[in-house]
Amino acid sequence: MWGVWLSVPDFPGPDFPGPDSVGRGSASSIPVAHPRAVVFGCAGLEVTPDEAAFFRDADPLGFILFRRNCDSRGQMRRLVDDLRTSVGRQDAPVLIDQEGGRVARMRPPHWPAHPPMGVFGALAGRDADAGREAAWINGRLLAHMLAEVGVTVDCAPVCDVPVEGAHDIIGDRAFSRDPAVVIALARATAEGLLAGGVLPVVKHIPGHGRAFADSHAELPVVEADRATLEATDFAPFRALADLPLAMVAHVVLKAIDPTAPASTSPIVVREVVRGPSIGFSGLLFSDDLSMNALQGDPRTRAEAVLAAGMDVVLHCNGELDEMRSLLGAVPVLSGAAAERWARAEAMRHAPEPADIAALTNRLAELLGTAQA
Repeated sequence: MWGVWLSVPDFPGPDFPGPDSVGRGSASSIPVAHPRAVVFGCAGLEVTPDEAAFFRDADPLGFILFRRNCDSRGQMRRLVDDLRTSVGRQDAPVLIDQEGGRVARMRPPHWPAHPPMGVFGALAGRDADAGREAAWINGRLLAHMLAEVGVTVDCAPVCDVPVEGAHDIIGDRAFSRDPAVVIALARATAEGLLAGGVLPVVKHIPGHGRAFADSHAELPVVEADRATLEATDFAPFRALADLPLAMVAHVVLKAIDPTAPASTSPIVVREVVRGPSIGFSGLLFSDDLSMNALQGDPRTRAEAVLAAGMDVVLHCNGELDEMRSLLGAVPVLSGAAAERWARAEAMRHAPEPADIAALTNRLAELLGTAQA
């Protein structure tokens, strides 16, 4: 049922060897014991021979897809299978940003259009129960669409709380300006995704909604005081801290660390993200290293986010030379990061049975978009 909140078991982590005990293999093609702590993009609709060779040797944890990678169901299924084959792991995660609205990599005519998250916030403003039900169904339908092509991780829900005058890079991607509404609808969306066998990624921890700049283009600086951040921006992430995966924003929180964005700030990660302000214990992805909010070359950026406490580096643009350049800075996934990933994977299961047509009709009914 959509209304049953998720209960996360305390999965014990396996006994992972440290980096010194991990063999990188040799000419005998012995597989590595742990993948590298990075998620890579690829350039197009299929894996090129150069990409396949690079991914085989680099052994990233997984992959992330963008609009340039999504043409049709059959094409995506082949691409996902080939990406996994390149690293020899059929359980390698494949991520996508499929929020709905503006941020949708899979689009009509091959896939249905889903509304932006702000639509569910507006519905919840009129009827809280209807808003939660619609958000759960939407998450379940998104998961169905992704699972059909083998995608196992959705970089959603957006848990940011926008403010008046903030840059519209978040805008209607957020559920609401009310943290309580964001919490309820993000929880319902995450549960819907999990019910469909897809892991959710809460973003952009510890909050991007107050930013007055787009971190894709420049580094946003948030001027709000600590008490305001605690009461608003951090609140949804604190309430959802039991979820398995989160993406960390390239945003400076001036009240906490005026010198670095959250993604490269050990202070923000230690005191806020992992600390009492939020208490998130799951796996942390950096936001995309390719974004202009960060300084330096790809390797420098990778080193900075890992030093700050990210578990996994996200490099999305599919530029092979860039991917090659940062490899030396990225270790294998081991220790606490590997345990966090194992706990996340333990939450993923085969999709629960669902009548997709009935859910689609019910969502249209709730949103007032049903055909007469």
